[in-house]
Amino acid sequence: MTPDASADLELVRAAQLLESDPAAAARRAAGILAGSPGHPEAHLLLAAAHRKLGDPAAAATVLETLTRTRPDSALLQLELGRAYAAGGRSGEALAALRRAVALDAGIADGWRDLAAQLFAAGETAEGDAAYAHYERLARDPPALADARVALAANRLEAAEAMLLRWLEKVPHDVVALRMLANIASRRDDEAEAERRLTECLEHAPGYAGARYDLAQLLDVQHRSSEVLPLVERLLAVDPRNIDYLSLKAQALRLLGSSHQAVALMEQAVADHPGEDRGWVRYGHLLREVGEQARAIEVYRRALQVRPGSGPAYSSLANLKTFRFSASDRAAMQEQLSRSAPRSADRIHLEFALGKALEDEGQFEASFQHYSRGNELHRATIRHDPDAVTAQLERTKSVYTPGFFAERSEWGSERSDPIFIVGMPRSGSTLLEQILATHSQVEGTRELTDIPTLALQLRSGPNVGEPAQYPQAVAALGRREIEGLAARYLSRTQIYRPAGKPRFVDKMLGNFGHIGFIQLMFPRAAIIDARRHPLGCGFSCYKQLFGRGINFSYDLEELGRYYRDYVGHMEHFDAVLPGRVYRVHYERLVDDPEGELRGLLDYCGLPFEARCLRFYENPRIVQTISSEQVRQPLYSESIDQWRNYEPWLARLKETLGDLVQRYPVAPPAARGSTSDRGR
Repeated sequence: MTPDASADLELVRAAQLLESDPAAAARRAAGILAGSPGHPEAHLLLAAAHRKLGDPAAAATVLETLTRTRPDSALLQLELGRAYAAGGRSGEALAALRRAVALDAGIADGWRDLAAQLFAAGETAEGDAAYAHYERLARDPPALADARVALAANRLEAAEAMLLRWLEKVPHDVVALRMLANIASRRDDEAEAERRLTECLEHAPGYAGARYDLAQLLDVQHRSSEVLPLVERLLAVDPRNIDYLSLKAQALRLLGSSHQAVALMEQAVADHPGEDRGWVRYGHLLREVGEQARAIEVYRRALQVRPGSGPAYSSLANLKTFRFSASDRAAMQEQLSRSAPRSADRIHLEFALGKALEDEGQFEASFQHYSRGNELHRATIRHDPDAVTAQLERTKSVYTPGFFAERSEWGSERSDPIFIVGMPRSGSTLLEQILATHSQVEGTRELTDIPTLALQLRSGPNVGEPAQYPQAVAALGRREIEGLAARYLSRTQIYRPAGKPRFVDKMLGNFGHIGFIQLMFPRAAIIDARRHPLGCGFSCYKQLFGRGINFSYDLEELGRYYRDYVGHMEHFDAVLPGRVYRVHYERLVDDPEGELRGLLDYCGLPFEARCLRFYENPRIVQTISSEQVRQPLYSESIDQWRNYEPWLARLKETLGDLVQRYPVAPPAARGSTSDRGR
């Protein structure tokens, strides 16, 4: 073996020691240099070992000599930049790292280290751009390959175990942290997902993938004021990214700037005419601002771009006043035959075909499509009916008559919020539209602020040690409860631009937080929107919801959730008689003025006849009922479920006596203003 070959072999052995034993690597590098004084790779290894041993000055001395003889080596400039950075010589580190990436734009680690130095220098925009270069070039560690395979197969426990083992070796691997956040998100553990993504960005502030995931996570929670700065930072690096633009439009929409969101998406689809998802998002915004004809045109444009766009078809179906043509149905059936067996497009197409066939009166065929769509979607989501029941039972065990009697003087004096709770597809959007037409009431949307406050209480004081809810509420004192009420009012102020005395919070799932609401706002109105269990149930079953509603894709699980909800409301009817005011959808349709007078009286509001003309209200409506509430009341939908009764046996069986006794409720279930407050 030649001396050079022997030195190269020894160099390989020495390099393998660099991470585990840098002192041994330094000794071996010095030994190589004793025999081959001009060996450049041995000098580079020696410098790296000096840096890892905490002597960046010695490393810099070696590298400065090398770079004078080899100024065109990107690798030497990279290592010199690292030595300068370790020695606190930030300006020189930046210069060396800039030279490294200029010499070799494909050196991934150079872009990552340059980004770190730019962030340290306060150069956020340039740091993000540098890290974007790194993201494009970097490859996942091979050790994460099996975890990715497990994640793709939805084997969450296996993927999590592999990732945690890897993080024991490499604690700050941001790719692994992001994958753990994905697992937490799939488990609906939003707090853990947020914690992992925040940790990612602490270690890699320019990690656009993690920033986008965090923005999406916050968007799901409707924390739009926190979403906007995240998306603006992403757009600063990639201003034409259709996903970023769509997310910004969504945030603007939820912050009440729907017309600005429409303008943004109009420009986005002009820049990306071949992206069907952009056209679909644009159509959603047009629907919400009341431009149904334009929305239909835009959804159809999405289908021109991609004829198999399931979301475009299901969006047309969600325009409840829209009817598919025979050619539309034939096109959907053709696309269904071409779609992958378990694709997202197929799920959307099944629901859309169910709607098309329902409108044609082909109810058996329609139900088959609804059923297949539900089955396919149910396989993609997590829902634990036992956990829902257990949570509501815990709630009932805490919120007893004695609990409230001991805290009867607690809470805010304010009566601003009007909470509407209940099941989806129960007439709640109609109720909100009626109330929002009153001169003293501002309509908002499904606000997530109560669930967010509850989630923060549930997170517990220590990471990884969640507190039981609502036991965490029971542990609070009067001042803390009143502080939370003030926080709620402060958080929701952004949704009240007109500054009216009252506002509607239509987060239906807040029925699980009635006890918490009562403690904070004993003078606020709480309205339970109730609809026939089979009418409400089937209307949910035939709807493909956005994220957050996971109980409606199996008839038995749907019936169980409805039973849990009714049982929960009956508990509070008994514990706080008259506190919750119940509006039955069928009665509202049958006697709108009589029901309106009772509702306004409960809310402490004077009667205003214009509330009966709610369909003239031009306000933006952000739910799938947006078109229905822009029409006068009609009764055609009340008994639509009867067309499907032969196929609803599982739902009916699970509901049990709730079907027979509807709408009979406990005597204390309907309240008045005298029933509320202290």
